[in-house]
Amino acid sequence: MLRYEIGIYWSEEDQAFIAEVPELPGCAADGSTYQEALQNVEVVMQEWIKTAKELKRSIPEPKHNKMSVELLETEAPQALPEDSIVSLNLL
Repeated sequence: MLRYEIGIYWSEEDQAFIAEVPELPGCAADGSTYQEALQNVEVVMQEWIKTAKELKRSIPEPKHNKMSVELLETEAPQALPEDSIVSLNLL
């Protein structure tokens, strides 16, 4: 299991949930549900790291050492609990 922070939020513009990995530049994915966005970004994270290794680029170490889940208030569709988004720190 990769242990990087993952932020998930609803994008009105894209009409999708966006999952981003701040520690891995450009590493993001979307999905119609936050679960789908999380699953998709886990695949993208693996590909990001695989590509970095192939190109002999450095891979940042995860900044955190524990797992936490944080709900942030924002406008979101019914797929999330009452106007919330999820920020996951997977470590």
